[in-house]
Amino acid sequence: MNYLLVENISKSYGEKVLFENLTFGIDKGQKVALISKNGAGKSTLINIIMGKTLADNGKVTFRKDIRVAYLPQNPVLDESLTIEDVTIKSLRQQGWEQEIKLKEILSRLEIKDLSARISELSGGQKKKVALSKILMEETDLLILDEPTNHLDLEMTEWLEDYLHRRNMTLLLVTHDRTFLNHVCTEILELDHHQIYRYKGKYDYFLEKKAEREAIERAEVEKAKNTYRRELDWMRRMPSARGTKAKAREDNFYKVKEVAHKKLDEKTPELSILAERLGGKILEMYNVSKHYDDIVVLDDFSHVFKRGEKVGIVGRNGTGKSTFLNLITEKISPDQGKIIIGQTVKFGYYTQDGMPDREDMRVIDIIKETAEYVKMGNGNEISASQFLTYFGFPPTTQYNYFSNLSGGERRKLYLLKVLMSNPNFLILDEPTNDLDIYTLMMLEEFLSQFQGCLVIVTHDRSFMDNLVDHIFVFEGNGKVKDYHSTYTEYRRVKDKQERLKQQENKLIQSKNTISEKPIVSRQKLTYKEQKELEQLEVSIADLEAEKVDIEQKLSLAEGSVDELTQWSNRIGEVIRDLDVQELRWLELSERN
Repeated sequence: MNYLLVENISKSYGEKVLFENLTFGIDKGQKVALISKNGAGKSTLINIIMGKTLADNGKVTFRKDIRVAYLPQNPVLDESLTIEDVTIKSLRQQGWEQEIKLKEILSRLEIKDLSARISELSGGQKKKVALSKILMEETDLLILDEPTNHLDLEMTEWLEDYLHRRNMTLLLVTHDRTFLNHVCTEILELDHHQIYRYKGKYDYFLEKKAEREAIERAEVEKAKNTYRRELDWMRRMPSARGTKAKAREDNFYKVKEVAHKKLDEKTPELSILAERLGGKILEMYNVSKHYDDIVVLDDFSHVFKRGEKVGIVGRNGTGKSTFLNLITEKISPDQGKIIIGQTVKFGYYTQDGMPDREDMRVIDIIKETAEYVKMGNGNEISASQFLTYFGFPPTTQYNYFSNLSGGERRKLYLLKVLMSNPNFLILDEPTNDLDIYTLMMLEEFLSQFQGCLVIVTHDRSFMDNLVDHIFVFEGNGKVKDYHSTYTEYRRVKDKQERLKQQENKLIQSKNTISEKPIVSRQKLTYKEQKELEQLEVSIADLEAEKVDIEQKLSLAEGSVDELTQWSNRIGEVIRDLDVQELRWLELSERN
């Protein structure tokens, strides 16, 4: 059943063509991600679909009897209302059960003071309020534009699980590859004014996109050879031509169009020559920081080594930004000592971004920092070449700052930080508003970076691919250092939490049993000992099967029947794991 049909949609702004004759549809139950480079027109396309922007031609058709809900990147809420007015009061006609669910969502997104007015909230808080409300609306088609911006990792994972489990139809704009992989099973790519559809997850998309581009390059190369030959014929032929010659002339113009098709060139590896780091870099000894009665950092010590790459994770308000401001000396510790080496040159990318430069061109903004950039191989490249590498072609470089999209502005700010040749990079949520392609280039760039790197990000793929270890801010000033990827840390933590929940269930179940006098705890019988050993093997097998099924589902390469079978089986595996782990806990306590 078709819910949305987009037919022959085109949109241009002056000479800048965003897209031409786009046609695609979304059927009931499909969860589709829309991706493209910044400035290619994702948000414009979404606004056209929602009737907020007019297309140059084409039409958008929704099924008549469906309800559509939309979360824009920057929601507009009534500033005079309170959070409670916007959320709970607006949904009270749906019943108290919906109100309870909404309160749980608000709690998950750390929206606590429901009496606060919308006018008092930050942009990120407004986004979370709007997200809470839209998740509770009775809707058939949900359209979300970058819903994970301003969410911390735990919130992102909760939203991911929420959307994954719900039987819904979804159109999602996101740059978060892990989120995309877990939620969506199809990808729409807006590229070179056209739309391409991939029925699979992100890894499948990368594979098929590479195949498509290889075919296109071969076609363009073939057309170029044909064009050179046909161009010579066109120049030699007289103007009066017969039917066959006219057909050949028509074909010439078709070949010319293919031969002149612009394709993305393969991006070369690029690394900046960082300033030399001495033996002493950054040393923190017993550092503490308080704000009134709130402990932000408590007795923290760490000595940074050359080339160290650290990820920082934790819920909002646990002290991550304070930690960054301490090591960059923007604030001072209450106790402890911070020693910064004389050769350290910080490059600090903050969430605040850079001041508006409305009347300046992109190239001039970059040249304020440097006209040339020293590369890792000893060569220099111009500011213009550096911009081109990160997706600012010459035509955009002479565009004014005021004409840039939000993602392009943040990317420009990031480039200014990178171009300053730091040897200690601090990036606070650098992935917000950046497109997937820029993230991949930035990952490659940072992997070659020879200095120290500290990253705060809710993008799990980005963190896993770059850092050596992670600082986990647990609240109340406590920070733990885990020498693993975030994904591995989370997997272990989830298992520990699941076992803890099962242990609590076991305790509760024991408390409900009629009390009987217990003389002594009996040791395991031979039969129970064997059962315990078999459970350990069985649990390991079930966990391996669970991982295998999750991988199959994420690739989405099976038939409809196979996908249905795997979906049903993984539910059985999870239930069996719960039962067997509970029994294992019961027996192991007596072993």
